[in-house]
Amino acid sequence: MTGEKSQSINFSYGNVIFSPQEEMLEVGKKQKKLTIGIPREKSSIEKRVALTPEAVEILVNNGHDIIIESKAGEGANYSNTDYSERGGFIEENRGQVFQTDIILKVAPLTMEELKLVKGKQTVISSLHLTSQTEEYIRKLMQLRMTAIAFENIRDEHHHHPVVRSMSSIAGTTSVLIAGELLSNAQGGKGVMLGGITGITPTEIVIIGAGTAAEYAVRAALGLGASVKIFDNSVNRLNQIQNAIGHPLHTSVFHPKVLSKSLKSADVVIGAIDIEEGGPRFYVTEEQVKKMKKGSVIIDISIDQGGCVETSECRTLQNAVFTKHGVIHYSVVNFPSRVARTASIALSNVLLPLLIEVANAGGIHKKLKRDIGVRHGVYVFNGLLTNRFMGEHFNIPTKDIDLLMAAF
Repeated sequence: MTGEKSQSINFSYGNVIFSPQEEMLEVGKKQKKLTIGIPREKSSIEKRVALTPEAVEILVNNGHDIIIESKAGEGANYSNTDYSERGGFIEENRGQVFQTDIILKVAPLTMEELKLVKGKQTVISSLHLTSQTEEYIRKLMQLRMTAIAFENIRDEHHHHPVVRSMSSIAGTTSVLIAGELLSNAQGGKGVMLGGITGITPTEIVIIGAGTAAEYAVRAALGLGASVKIFDNSVNRLNQIQNAIGHPLHTSVFHPKVLSKSLKSADVVIGAIDIEEGGPRFYVTEEQVKKMKKGSVIIDISIDQGGCVETSECRTLQNAVFTKHGVIHYSVVNFPSRVARTASIALSNVLLPLLIEVANAGGIHKKLKRDIGVRHGVYVFNGLLTNRFMGEHFNIPTKDIDLLMAAF
């Protein structure tokens, strides 16, 4: 009725009076606007870019600002126009790209690049654990950065999606490289990788049974080659056998069996993780000396020091060399050989992650809720959280899970 005050209805139970309260509706999470910087890679061995133009367009349409250093996509054959037409800001001033909230790189930041950051930012890149220095880590800590190694990020299935995608590219590419090196055009003995009717198929020995090995096997079998796989784990050999769904010659590392296979091999592909406490090399120099002249060794494991004793750490510019009559190919960054494909694969992992970060309300809130992304953190707000690095550099570390519980 007009002019009358509305009255609330109270309920009593004994001496206690209950008054109904206004219903509180849950307020939805507010998306955080992200400002993301993509610097140009300066290393001569790195041709990938962290986000493709198509990924930039999706992020821009979601309300985020993407600042791309001029020619950042050049190594993967993406032009400035490809990015600008999709809403990215092209920046000629390199320093401005490093002022963003999130810095996306493929290679780790360099000491020179750390001079350009403002601090208290997030950097998502590879880590290259074995090549990091104490100076680099302490500088990240001093700047109170949050640093995430994308190769250590886990998905809901406890897999490492970046490692898996890059390994699959490396495995497939290794077989294509081997086929080229066997040809006359590259100084090989003029053998076609694979097999045709009436001709004995090419023999390929693969050291390891992980993701890179699996994709190398698929490519080799697709070309008609004969494949033998060696690994120190029967379980991994079973897994690759089941994944391929085709009868394979598999063996654990029996020295005599391996040596016999190496003598007749046309191609040897090293694709095994170098494990602490395991053998330094799985193929020795003496075994290489007994291989056929003109045969080929592709060492994908070279970024961990290599699993073949005669391998050398080379760049894409001078990747091929011959030793003991055997053609070698060993570069630290196989995916950069097919940089566009590798960039798309990397972008496919990072794009959903960035959208999730925004929807969560920022990187810190995403880390609090997502243990898989948290697994990639090695510096959080200036605190070192990677125990291995802490022991190696004698720097105190904090447990990231405990930090998140307190956050």
